[in-house]
Amino acid sequence: MKKIFASTLILSFLWATPAAFTQTTSELKQIEDYLNSIKTLQARFVQNASNGNVAEGYLWIEKPNKIRMEYTPPTNVLIVGNGDFIVYNDQDLDQISHIDYEDIPASLILGNNIKIDGKSIKVIDFYRDSGTTIATLEYTKGEIGPITLTFNNQPFELRQWKIIDPQSVEVTVSLYGSKIDDKIDESLFHFRKQMNPLKIKKGR
Repeated sequence: MKKIFASTLILSFLWATPAAFTQTTSELKQIEDYLNSIKTLQARFVQNASNGNVAEGYLWIEKPNKIRMEYTPPTNVLIVGNGDFIVYNDQDLDQISHIDYEDIPASLILGNNIKIDGKSIKVIDFYRDSGTTIATLEYTKGEIGPITLTFNNQPFELRQWKIIDPQSVEVTVSLYGSKIDDKIDESLFHFRKQMNPLKIKKGR
């Protein structure tokens, strides 16, 4: 009986695998086409972390590799990427850091020619139902951690991404009111240090 059960299980797996693979390949192609077709993206975002921290702000992306995340008070942080490197400005600490694109998982959604083919980018988890597609992707080379992308299916649209930061905190960024391919002022991707609002208030 055990041999019959094992044989049946193996056969059912072999029969199910081709259909599942074909379907998943088609769905991954949809993700590729969507991400590669975007030229600019603007949205309001809400960021939730597994340590309980919540922050909000505004996001601008212009491909390739330009990004601005402007957090609203009480989170006084500005992130600006001009295509060469990313500046992280913590206004409360009066601290500026430079980050390479190769060090952040979100760089995956900033490129112009994304290929989820298992060679440079591989799928490590995938889920789809009638309303949502969720794919966890990871670069095959380097030490960048995975990024989980969540899409609405109708219309197909990026709604959220999730990463694990270097401190092992899970960070989820949800997008609201997204605008695709509207013109963005190029000056947004040029970093200019901003004063901490508390310091401005004290100086008056």
